[in-house]
Amino acid sequence: MSTSLGEVLESARRQRFVGRREELAAFDAAVGGRSARRVLFVHGQGGIGKTTLLAELGARARAAGRTVIQVDGRDVDPSPDGLREAVGWPLPAGTVLLVDGYEQLTPIDGWLRAQFVPGLDADTVVVLAGREPPAAPWRADAGWRELMTVYRLDLFGPAETAQLLAHAGVEASVWPHLSALGAGHPLTMALLADLAARGQVPDTLADAPDLISTLLQSFVGDVPAPAQLTGLATCAIAWTTTEELLARTVGADAPAVWQWLARLPFVSRGPAGLAVHDLARDVLVAEFQRRVPERFRAWERLVFDHAVAGLRTADLFFIHRHGPFGAVIAALRTQGSAAVVPARADEHEQVCATIERFEGPVSAALARAWLAEQPERLAVVRTGDRVAGFSHHVLCPSGSPLEDRDPVVRAVLDHVALRPGEQVLINRFAAGVDDHQRDPYMVVAGPVSALTEWLTRPLAWSFVIVVDEEFWAPKFDYLAFAPLVRVEVGGVPHVGFGIDWRRLPVGVWLDLMYERGHTGGSGPAPAALLRPAPLSRAGFDAAVRAALQSLHRAERLAANPLVGSALAADAAQLRAAIEDAVLRVGELPKGQQLHAVLHRTYVRPAPTQEAAAEVLGLPLSTYRRYLAKAVEYVTDVLWAG
Repeated sequence: MSTSLGEVLESARRQRFVGRREELAAFDAAVGGRSARRVLFVHGQGGIGKTTLLAELGARARAAGRTVIQVDGRDVDPSPDGLREAVGWPLPAGTVLLVDGYEQLTPIDGWLRAQFVPGLDADTVVVLAGREPPAAPWRADAGWRELMTVYRLDLFGPAETAQLLAHAGVEASVWPHLSALGAGHPLTMALLADLAARGQVPDTLADAPDLISTLLQSFVGDVPAPAQLTGLATCAIAWTTTEELLARTVGADAPAVWQWLARLPFVSRGPAGLAVHDLARDVLVAEFQRRVPERFRAWERLVFDHAVAGLRTADLFFIHRHGPFGAVIAALRTQGSAAVVPARADEHEQVCATIERFEGPVSAALARAWLAEQPERLAVVRTGDRVAGFSHHVLCPSGSPLEDRDPVVRAVLDHVALRPGEQVLINRFAAGVDDHQRDPYMVVAGPVSALTEWLTRPLAWSFVIVVDEEFWAPKFDYLAFAPLVRVEVGGVPHVGFGIDWRRLPVGVWLDLMYERGHTGGSGPAPAALLRPAPLSRAGFDAAVRAALQSLHRAERLAANPLVGSALAADAAQLRAAIEDAVLRVGELPKGQQLHAVLHRTYVRPAPTQEAAAEVLGLPLSTYRRYLAKAVEYVTDVLWAG
């Protein structure tokens, strides 16, 4: 007979536990002394059932007469002393140690592997559960390969889903619908089963207000104050939420709101900040959009602007999770963290070997050459001690002979018409080591590193080179990039998707991306957002001459082709740019006379050229020769920017 509510609770949990047969069998064998595998490492996405599995393992261990100690990595200071204190060191012989949230203990992973676990009694059984798989040293060491078993927890299959619904008392007639809605995700299925058992069968999460409210209530209960409500919305919108971001959305209440959010059961706390479980995020977003759509849109814009201002490209990327990048972002989140960081020199060969494996030796040789010339633009995503994905950018023109040797770069430079000083950034090589250009780690490495460059460097053009056009074309269509160059390298077709920032400034493009994050639009940028196409040199010279002659006639100056270009947004800016160029002509060697001619002809004009020549003390023929030369100089100055 049960003697406590805790035992009743544990019994109820065990009756509804389903699946994970392989993991349970391995654990039972370890506890029963029938296996030499003393350490089990289970990993998987949030809500996949790691905590539920640990609860079942703890119950089995207690039933077998073992002492059970369970800790959550989120509650442990990630230091040797912190872990010893959390587990009550030293552990009694025969203890079963269960560690949830192991990803939070990454800073002491090496110590735990090399000292802590080897120092335990030989009869101890350890289960480590986290979002990410074990680091490479666990798998590379011959000893650990004999003592440890790794399990990735996957979504429930049809049989496990049916068993869960049956245990919950759900009518069989609605099992197919709930199975499709929950997609085998254990936490989602459990919540849906609970509702369905009470007669509430939703069509979708977002379209069922009662379901959303019920789920929201189960997540947070009563939100205590408006600041907490805003903080909750912030956490639902952002990839990760920091106190700095909360300060922008809730002001001085940020520290208190942070502490409140961190205590919510569906919010995890990591080194980068707070993160909401995916199901909870969907529920919260649907509820906010239903109840306070305008306020939620304003919160989204605050988060978006904060991400732009701080170059938080992961947040910018995450905002588009409902567009063509959604499936990749979801896959990435199941695999754990994916920080995009500068590469080390010793990682170059890993990158080139991956390029050679997928694209051939010609591309690999070009990659080695470009990395030798521009190594600082290689960004990588690491998992353990390996490069999982990478992206390398080439900034041109650089004067390098590689610009002619590399057929892709040559095709790009032939396509763009750059003015002096203008540059094009080419995302030349990008891949993931497992699935090439469909690998989630590549899909985050490329856009995140590219956004950082686009937001920090004045560029005339950006190009991204891919070999998997089928996969990437819809994504670039969403981003308003167009397929502009096609080249074969070593027999492999390459496609270059590009955008002209001179016509669509980055700030305007960001606004467009923000809107597409809501509307799901795609295709070229609307014509109303575009600046006029850049003029040819001949057209530019003609426009400058016309602007000089109209410098004091605002209505004619407003119609000049240079208005709306990168040079000037309106007539006033165009006049200021030209007057500045006239001053700069005077700073050139022997430019004082030319400046004087321009000044008396256009800036402070005399009534006629004859009068201007007389004021300057020049013969008319000399004046006209100087004027022609001065106009040529001023157009050169403006063309060079």
